[in-house]
Amino acid sequence: MSQLQTVRGTRDLFQDNNRRHRFIEATASRAVELYGFEEIQTPILEPAGLFLRSLGDTSDIVTKQMYLFKDLGGDELVLRPEGTAGVARAFIQEGMSQLTPLKLFYRGPMFRYERPQKGRYRQFHQFGVELLGVEKPQADLEVLACGYRILKELGVLGSITLHLNTIGDEASRAAYRDKLVAYLNTRKSELSQDSLSRLEKNPLRILDSKDPSDKNVVASAPKLADSLTPEAKAFFDAVLAGLKALEIPFIIDDNLVRGLDYYCHTVFEFTTDALGSQNAVLAGGRYDGLIKDLGGPQTPGVGWAFGIDRLSELLP
Repeated sequence: MSQLQTVRGTRDLFQDNNRRHRFIEATASRAVELYGFEEIQTPILEPAGLFLRSLGDTSDIVTKQMYLFKDLGGDELVLRPEGTAGVARAFIQEGMSQLTPLKLFYRGPMFRYERPQKGRYRQFHQFGVELLGVEKPQADLEVLACGYRILKELGVLGSITLHLNTIGDEASRAAYRDKLVAYLNTRKSELSQDSLSRLEKNPLRILDSKDPSDKNVVASAPKLADSLTPEAKAFFDAVLAGLKALEIPFIIDDNLVRGLDYYCHTVFEFTTDALGSQNAVLAGGRYDGLIKDLGGPQTPGVGWAFGIDRLSELLP
């Protein structure tokens, strides 16, 4: 009889690995509680429709990575691939709108079917925060400062850089989409198959494609910054000014859009060159329309998450 082993992309956590996980969780929990965040625990199992509606049907998570199945009752369920959508669902279901502004943090296992590699597993562990009910850029600055503090307390800032961009408001994205699609159509033959499928539904996703041919095309693409409305530009300028006042160094990355449909305005990634091609350590952004799109009241939000497994690889 062959020996039973862990499923590919999963692992047992014990001794040093488990101690590192616990240290990261304890450090992050202590930091976010100083910022006034309170823990929320959402189920590992969620209805499939939650992620199909929130993440967008062209996202890699939905098209390639979700653990989707039917239970014995015939309901379509998902092993949660990320934390924000579950928090948004809980916000609506539990009637939390009367509690805003609301600061929540979560931690626990997430699941995505992808090629296992250094610091990346099919069952991985995330820690994240969501600040709900504040539409001003001060909320973006608060979550960025909180994330920066955690990385500093863990002693890993030396190998990490904050990349930052804005994808503007709805009017900015609509104007930019027209310019981008017109440009991409002139170089359609050079795009990857994935980017061709996104060209009609979500062309902004092409900007952060890792395909070498796509990167070559994107290098000459119009810049989103040139299509920002005055309001969206003022919002981003306030975020940049706040980061400078807080002495948090950053790089503006015009091609950073993040891979999920619910983002608007500020998007960001704390990245490292120490983990190969999968370089994002802590990432997130603003998502003012998500809760309304899921059937709740109009509620702005901003947050981030980091992978504990990946971050543990950077610990000194």
